[in-house]
Amino acid sequence: MQSSLIGKIEKAKRYAEEKDRITFTELTLNFRGENDSYQISYRDGAWHCTCHFFSTWETCSHTMAMEKILGVMLPEEAKTTQFELIP
Repeated sequence: MQSSLIGKIEKAKRYAEEKDRITFTELTLNFRGENDSYQISYRDGAWHCTCHFFSTWETCSHTMAMEKILGVMLPEEAKTTQFELIP
């Protein structure tokens, strides 16, 4: 294997561990909940979900789960849940 490729692989491994290098600006995904599947997106600085609960509360278990999963990779305005309050 070429030494330049080895260097890139090592750099990629380091980058993968340094998640604070990444900040999502836009994201769309399908989330399979217990009762149905929903489309979740983060765009224009806000979360969106197609579940009924989100339409009333502008948050839901699906968007909160994504906040927890993505953690430091989200911009501050995307972090709407205080997980340190949840045991």
